[in-house]
Amino acid sequence: MRLLMHEVLQKVSNAKTKKEKIKLLQEYNTNALRMLLIINFDDSVVSLLPPGNVPYTPNEAPEGTEHTILEKEARLLHHFFKGGSNVSQVKRESMFVQMLEGLNKGEAEALIKAKDKQIGKRWKITKACVSEAFPSIEWGGRS
Repeated sequence: MRLLMHEVLQKVSNAKTKKEKIKLLQEYNTNALRMLLIINFDDSVVSLLPPGNVPYTPNEAPEGTEHTILEKEARLLHHFFKGGSNVSQVKRESMFVQMLEGLNKGEAEALIKAKDKQIGKRWKITKACVSEAFPSIEWGGRS
């Protein structure tokens, strides 16, 4: 069974050494994970959403039931960042709330933290660690 994004982040955060963290990031490597980490750690990715908490109703269904998963929803993330799409601000915020309400509570939290570049404050993961795990990521020049 695949782990959800917040489970991967927690597992990496719990690893004792940088080497272990890198190994886990590579083991659970998906487009969605890399996108989440790029959104969080790349300063050229500029959120078009208001900073801070999002007024949404967390999905309380048990994990593995009646949720969309960030791995599938990642294809829509470009709508929420500068240079991504030309939707109105009201539509953009509405789409974000809908996405969050469909995700598991933990994945929604991870996405909100990434939007505000706060993953490192919740989970012990650094840009240096991500850069070493995914050397093909080119930082900067995204917006």
